[in-house]
Amino acid sequence: MCHLGLTLGSRTSERFCPSHECQGRCSRLAPSPSTRFLATSADLHPVPEAMASPVPAGCCVLLAAVVVVVYAQRPSQQETHIHYAQLGTDVTLLCGSVDQDAAVTWTANSTDLDASHLNGSRLVLRNVDLSHSGQYTCYEGPSWHVKYRVNLRVGLPPKEPIVMCRSNNYPNGFYCSWHLPSPTYINDTFNITVVHDSKEIVCKKEMPPKNRCYIQFLQVFSTKKYKVTLTASNPLGSSSTTISFDEFAIVKPDPPENVVAKPVPNNARRLLVSWQYPSSWPDPDSFPLKFFLRYRPLIIDQWQHVELSDGTSHIITDAYAGKEYIIQVAAKDNDIGTWSDWSVAVHATPWTEEPKHLTTEAQGAETTTASTSAFVVPPTTRLSDSDVTDRNRAMALSLVVSLVLVVFSIHFI
Repeated sequence: MCHLGLTLGSRTSERFCPSHECQGRCSRLAPSPSTRFLATSADLHPVPEAMASPVPAGCCVLLAAVVVVVYAQRPSQQETHIHYAQLGTDVTLLCGSVDQDAAVTWTANSTDLDASHLNGSRLVLRNVDLSHSGQYTCYEGPSWHVKYRVNLRVGLPPKEPIVMCRSNNYPNGFYCSWHLPSPTYINDTFNITVVHDSKEIVCKKEMPPKNRCYIQFLQVFSTKKYKVTLTASNPLGSSSTTISFDEFAIVKPDPPENVVAKPVPNNARRLLVSWQYPSSWPDPDSFPLKFFLRYRPLIIDQWQHVELSDGTSHIITDAYAGKEYIIQVAAKDNDIGTWSDWSVAVHATPWTEEPKHLTTEAQGAETTTASTSAFVVPPTTRLSDSDVTDRNRAMALSLVVSLVLVVFSIHFI
């Protein structure tokens, strides 16, 4: 039999191989007959032993397997840690368990850092900002053996969150949504509690990134207030806010849908506007909505308004002829809550009469007539025989009168 001794930390492992296997030598693991290998948490180191036996080939495989198991059991020295730091503060990063005076090298995102940032083996960063976020690695000695790796994340603690609750499907339930007034630059978590009449109600959260949850009404027309508390937190701190409200105060429908505006034929000052209930409003018959219509021509900034207690259409009767209009509609429960946001804007122009155009044939006929008449000579006027006789008589009478006047003139002279 041949003897194989392995020292693993504080433990010694011994294996015996059959004598006929001792003829095979493991020259790589046994440089000389008087050498035994010590396997610790560091690398293997040869340990002389006067009585060591030659290592057979089969035992070499067993030795390699034991070494692999030992290294697998070692805690990884390249495990990445996470360190959070607040904007504007000083940060000190330790090189794991390395001594304070050990010679180390630090890199940030694989870029060497100047030794001026070191305090012994520690890395000191002054007045950190977002550009300091990244992966920092510490190497020991000239061998550049990784001793510590840390992810630095720079950010801010959360400020008081803003929470809003609204029922757009009354009387089924309501939802609460929230956000932070300013970014923190690191991951935040939110915890929300809803209490009504001293009873906590389940708030079903939606999948991220939506910061929203839904609550079903336990009872309708309740006079008890709802109380909602929201807490925002991250590794740098936390902050909370609380609101309370009546059931009726948070009722706010979604905007009307499928708004359509079109001209009224043969009327230059009318527009027909129609719309539909928001699809999220569950029971229009039991909880009818009223509507608010606003419209204006694009050339004017001032809106005109019409409130409608029922119906889903309206005819605008005072539109400017030929001017394009912009039109929107809002909705509200008849008795409670607040007005919805405005619907998507639609555009329309009142009806205008199209100019009448002559056909090609009519235009050709008119052109021919005009051209022909331009060259026709006016007809000559012809006198009848009676007209000639009358003219001669008149001339004779005129001659007689003239002669009488001459005779009288001579007589008086």
